[in-house]
Amino acid sequence: MTTYFSDASFKFLRGLARHNERAWFLARKAEYDAAVREPFQRLLGDLQPALAAISEHYRSEPKGVGGSLFRIHRDTRFSGDKTPYKNWQGARLFHARSRQVEAPSFYLHLQPGECFVAGGIWHPSTPALRRIRQFIVDNPGGWQAAAHAPAFRKRFDLESDEMLVRNPPGFPADFRFIDDLRHKNFVAVRAIDDAAMVGPRLLTTLEKDLQALAPLVDYLCAALDLEF
Repeated sequence: MTTYFSDASFKFLRGLARHNERAWFLARKAEYDAAVREPFQRLLGDLQPALAAISEHYRSEPKGVGGSLFRIHRDTRFSGDKTPYKNWQGARLFHARSRQVEAPSFYLHLQPGECFVAGGIWHPSTPALRRIRQFIVDNPGGWQAAAHAPAFRKRFDLESDEMLVRNPPGFPADFRFIDDLRHKNFVAVRAIDDAAMVGPRLLTTLEKDLQALAPLVDYLCAALDLEF
């Protein structure tokens, strides 16, 4: 079995969190490449066959520019926090049409003590959010199967950090999933401990996670008239 990340991956990210400065990062750029970027790109490449078997419309793209891996550099233009780098590394396994239209995705996150895998749609626009909510109202049985199946909920949590205080207007208050309609993000998450991230079964585990997340992503694609 293959390993990807190591203690050196977490050591670098912990150091970056303490010394989030351009000079510190540039002096250790080779360490970042060897311990974080390159292992993540290998993982993305190795996930491609499993993702293609789930959906021909999704990409796990390891290339450095325009691929799945997020840049380590932060966009500080509109932020009060001017630190130049993220203290985590993430990757988005994206829909082939995601550059043209809003689309759900799969996501992998590497950060000491806060690693996770997820699937769904994050911060959708107001029109997309309303379409998803209306689709859930119109197709509650599919939502039950995609987001509330016992095996699914045993493995994943629905992200609930950002929710409306009240029920969204225009939807029936007695709808059985009315609490779900309060979500601003429709994302399922599973935490991964650091030992598993550096262990030899990571690829196999993530392949199972992608398969388990697929019904939710498929449902959200249907809500937005996207192929899956």
